[in-house]
Amino acid sequence: MASLYTRLISGLVFPLQERIKHHSTVSDRKALEASQWWSPAQIEALQAERLSRLLKRAATQVPYYRDLFARIGFDPMTAHPKADLARLPFLTKAVIRANQDALRADDAVGLARFNTGGSSGEPLIFFIGAERVSRDVAAKWRATRWWDVDIGDREIVLWGSPIEIGAQDRVRRYRDALMRTRLLPAFEMSEDRLDGFLDDIRRMKPAMLFGYPSAFSLIAAHASKRGVRLDDVGIRVVFVTSERLYDHQRHAISEAFGAPVANGYGGRDAGFIAHQCPAGSMHITAEDVVVEIVSPDGRVLPQGEPGEIVVTHLATGDYPFIRYRTGDIGTLSAERCTCGRNLPVMKEIQGRTTDFIVAADGTIMHGLALIYVLRDLPGVSAFKIVQEALDRTTVFIVAGPELRSDAVEFIRAGLGARLGASVHIDVQIVDQIPAEKSGKFRYVVSHVSPEVACAISSQPL
Repeated sequence: MASLYTRLISGLVFPLQERIKHHSTVSDRKALEASQWWSPAQIEALQAERLSRLLKRAATQVPYYRDLFARIGFDPMTAHPKADLARLPFLTKAVIRANQDALRADDAVGLARFNTGGSSGEPLIFFIGAERVSRDVAAKWRATRWWDVDIGDREIVLWGSPIEIGAQDRVRRYRDALMRTRLLPAFEMSEDRLDGFLDDIRRMKPAMLFGYPSAFSLIAAHASKRGVRLDDVGIRVVFVTSERLYDHQRHAISEAFGAPVANGYGGRDAGFIAHQCPAGSMHITAEDVVVEIVSPDGRVLPQGEPGEIVVTHLATGDYPFIRYRTGDIGTLSAERCTCGRNLPVMKEIQGRTTDFIVAADGTIMHGLALIYVLRDLPGVSAFKIVQEALDRTTVFIVAGPELRSDAVEFIRAGLGARLGASVHIDVQIVDQIPAEKSGKFRYVVSHVSPEVACAISSQPL
C-alpha cells in the first residue's frame, strides 16, 4: 500500500502541477487504466477512430500532409483509416528535417521544441503539443503503477541526455525533491562516480530506479566488486529503457538490486510505444500508437515476422508523426497476455537496424552473435564492436589484469568464424570506451546497411 506521502503527491501535488501546465495527464491516465481492460475489438475501434481524426486534421491543417495527400490522391474523409494507412509514404528523419515548418499544423499553439540525443547520427529537431505530452506522461504513469509504485515514491533516475541534465535549475531541483526523485548523470561511469552511485542508492533507499540497462548492469558489477549489497534497500522495480535489454543484463540487475526489471520501449521522437507488465509482456500503448512492422522494401509484415518498427502516434495532430520509421527492429505477437490486459503485445524488440551485422556472404545477423564471443571472456571488462565496412570490423576492449595472452587471437578467430575468413578484424585495447553523446551505450554499431546484404544475396553464384 502506498504511503501517505506518496498518495499526497500522486493524488494532489502532481495533478495540480499538470493542471497549471494545462495538461490532461490525470484524466488521460484514468482513461488508459480503464481501456487496458477493454476487449481487443473495443481497443481497435478506439484506435481507428483516433487515427481517422488525426488523418483528417493533417489533411486540412498541416501543409506537408495537405500537399502529400493531394499529390497521391488520398482522401481521409472516405478512406478506411487502418486499411488504407499503408498507402501513405513513410515519415523519416530526412523528411522531417526538410519539412520542419510544413509539418506544423496551422492551428497549433504552444508547441515545445524537442530534439533527439543524436546517438545514431545528427540530432532530429521537431515539435510537440500539449496533447502528446499529456498522453505520453499518462502512458508512462500507467505502466509505473502496474508495478505497485507511483509518483511520489522515492526514485533515482540515471540518465545521460543533456536535455534533462541541463534543465536542472533551482525550480526543477525543488520539484524533484518534492516528488522524491533524484536525477543522476550517466555520462561518466568512473570508479569514483560508481562509488558515489552506490552511496546514493543506499542512502536514499529508492522504491524504483529508472535509466539505461547498461548503466545499471555496470553499477551491479561494481557493487559486486566492492562487496556492497543493494538488495536490502527496498527497491521494488528497476525500469530500463532507451537501449536493448540483454538477458545477461536483466539477470545481473535483478540479482544485484533484488528486484524485477521492467523493460520500456520508445523514444523522444516516437513516444512511449510499449511497456512490460509484471507477467512479462511488452504491451503496446495501442490507445495512442499504431505499430506496423515493415520489410526492408516497405511491405507491412504479418504478426510473428521481424522487421522495422513504424509508428503512427495518434496524439500528434499539432505536429503529425504518421508512419514514422524508428530504425528499430521488432516483432508483433498474436498472443494475449496472462495479466488480462488486452493491449497488443510486442514479442521481441531486437534493437536498431545498425545493431545488425552483415557477414561477407551477405548473411544478416544480430550483434548478439558477436557479443557472445566477448561477453564472458575473462579480462574483458568492457567492449564495443564497430563494423566499419563489409570487409573490416574494429573491436575496442578495456582489459583487466586477468586478460589471457591469446585473447586477441581468440576474438579474431571467433568474429572471423561468424563474419567470414576474408574480413579483417582489428582488436584495439583502450583505457575507456565512452558512451554516445546521449549517454547511451551501444555494444555493436554497423555502418553496413541491410540493403548491402540484399544486393549480395541477389548476385548469381
